[in-house]
Amino acid sequence: MRHLIDIMDLSVYEINELIDTALDIIEYPEKYCEVCRNMKLATLFYEPSTRTRLSFTAAMMELGGQVLGFAEPNSSSVSKGETVQDTVRVVENFADIIAMRHHTEGAPLEASKVANVPIINAGDGSHAHPTQSLTDLLTIKRELGRLDNLTIGFCGDLKFGRTVHSLIQAMSRYENIKVILIAPEELQLPERFKSKTPNLEMREVATMEEVMPELDVLYMTRVQQERFLDREEFERVKDSFVLTLKKLETAKPTMRILHPLPRVNEILPEVDSDPRAAYFRQVGNGKLIRMALIYRLLLWAKKNK
Repeated sequence: MRHLIDIMDLSVYEINELIDTALDIIEYPEKYCEVCRNMKLATLFYEPSTRTRLSFTAAMMELGGQVLGFAEPNSSSVSKGETVQDTVRVVENFADIIAMRHHTEGAPLEASKVANVPIINAGDGSHAHPTQSLTDLLTIKRELGRLDNLTIGFCGDLKFGRTVHSLIQAMSRYENIKVILIAPEELQLPERFKSKTPNLEMREVATMEEVMPELDVLYMTRVQQERFLDREEFERVKDSFVLTLKKLETAKPTMRILHPLPRVNEILPEVDSDPRAAYFRQVGNGKLIRMALIYRLLLWAKKNK
């Protein structure tokens, strides 16, 4: 059974195939409006979500399928102590594919070990968020026309930011990618993620202003209060980096600003009207790439039966 637990589960060819499928969906939506007819997606969300859960729901519905599941684990048998693996064994009787978000790193992987339907990791702890990475890649492709020869600045919470961890790994397989890490000392990228991408040119800086003219993509992230055990540490770093129009004065006209959202105060609303602000367009791309992913995973599952 084919699952998507980590972005590295996909080859570059498969990622490009998914992006091409998403672009084809944009061009010819009528081709895809019934491809998942009589099929069901189960969304098992053990953590709060707006964009990811709704985009999965919209994606399956636009493919002609149906959606079931839960957005709050307390409304399910999880509240009675049911394990992730048991929940999956039950739910696969009612669904053809499962998207799971969990606060514990590795939970979707454990689910995939017992599942007889495809499992999609919709975010697990601070580990990975592969469908967000696919969203980011589609956005970069649509905005800049390429996925190579790019300088990308990752700014904010690089320690706990699973979207950052997944995208850095994804970009490491494309040509001539330079990564600039912009974070306070407390939130720097963990060494284990640096060691996974030894072929990637990477450097750390103290401010976004000093590298702004170099960037093709600025990937902003929020400082995630829910990942901190120490409230004082969170208060100390939460306002470390805030993007304003003033800071964009030296940026390239073609540079694009991405953000997995939700934001708190790390991008001021004044930036939203700047044509370089691509984060709300990024949300729409999330639905499109998840349509492509659901379609492809179900095709692969059918071929392997």
